[in-house]
Amino acid sequence: MAPFKKRLYEIVFEADTRAGRMFDIVLLVIILVSVLVVMLESVAGINAEHRSLLTITEWIITGIFTLEYFTRIRISRRPLKYIFSFYGLIDLLAVIPTYLGLILTGGHSLIVIRALRLIRVFRILKLTSYTSAGNLIADALWESRQKLGIFVTFVLILTVIIGTFMYTVEGHENGFIDIPTSIYWAIVTLTTVGYGDISPATGVGKFFASLVMILGYAIIAVPTGIVTASLMRKKTATNTQVCSNCLYDKHDDDARYCKRCGSAIY
Repeated sequence: MAPFKKRLYEIVFEADTRAGRMFDIVLLVIILVSVLVVMLESVAGINAEHRSLLTITEWIITGIFTLEYFTRIRISRRPLKYIFSFYGLIDLLAVIPTYLGLILTGGHSLIVIRALRLIRVFRILKLTSYTSAGNLIADALWESRQKLGIFVTFVLILTVIIGTFMYTVEGHENGFIDIPTSIYWAIVTLTTVGYGDISPATGVGKFFASLVMILGYAIIAVPTGIVTASLMRKKTATNTQVCSNCLYDKHDDDARYCKRCGSAIY
């Protein structure tokens, strides 16, 4: 990688240098302004009075994002890898809505998707705590996916059983008009949300509902415990080094080579 291209890569893709942090901070400010413009456009009075200014601002921002997107493709060692990566798709979504607005009614409103790019804040606020914490939580969730999947399956089965029982006990006259509606009540009650649009009227139903409410508190604690156990086993890193070959970004602080593909990292 040529020196200039390497330097530009460090600024655009990473945030360990002062220039890299400044680049991402400026980018985040532009993203916030873009989202603010979309919000202001939804206000009829402001849109009617300042429509031209808002439109010009939006196109300037779109131009900046478009230039940034193609710059990232140009300096990537493997452009297709970046294009189809998570951040690559998010960056693409940041520029498409404005152009879609030229041919599709309402497409312009999709610009609010740019708020997803605020995920980059985890790379700036350094990095020591925020970046590593984000990676730590993501890894813990992925590691716990099987246990969480089993837990969710158990909860779904439980809500079906609870809903069916309440439908049998309460019936149409008390708002439990069918089993799907009763399952909806079970989910709302089990998660302790309690909208109150449906409630049991019989003594048996109220007693059973009380048990479901108490059970809800215990169930909520289970996924927390599963993820916490995974977090306790994780080791954190404090850098934002991104491999220019495969875009892997979870390297140890003292790593000189990518642990995924073996390429040198800078």
